[in-house]
Amino acid sequence: QVQLVESGGGLVQAGGSLRLSCAASGSIFSIGAMGWYRQGPGKEREWVAQITSGGTTNYADSVKGRFTISRDNAKNTVYLQMNSLKPEDTAVYYCNARVAQSGGSGYRTYWGQGTQVTVSS
Repeated sequence: QVQLVESGGGLVQAGGSLRLSCAASGSIFSIGAMGWYRQGPGKEREWVAQITSGGTTNYADSVKGRFTISRDNAKNTVYLQMNSLKPEDTAVYYCNARVAQSGGSGYRTYWGQGTQVTVSS
């Protein structure tokens, strides 16, 4: 009933920029915090950034100063602006969100299926 779909991934040169989007759809009553995670080849999934419903942001040290998370509540969408990209940023990027479904009893965490970001040197 709730789906998150990422878009905007692709191939970019080191030092370049990319903007990811993640749109939530379905039977949504409200959305709380939203975030981004990533998983590089042979690595575990790691947290990248989060943004609360009120707009408070937090970032992993590895991306602080380079990435910016934002959201458009009217569109149920979270964004990740990635600047000064490094080869180490290469990963599948996943969004997640705390969503209360219409008619539900509380918030649950939902995940997108990921979008590939490849940074070449």
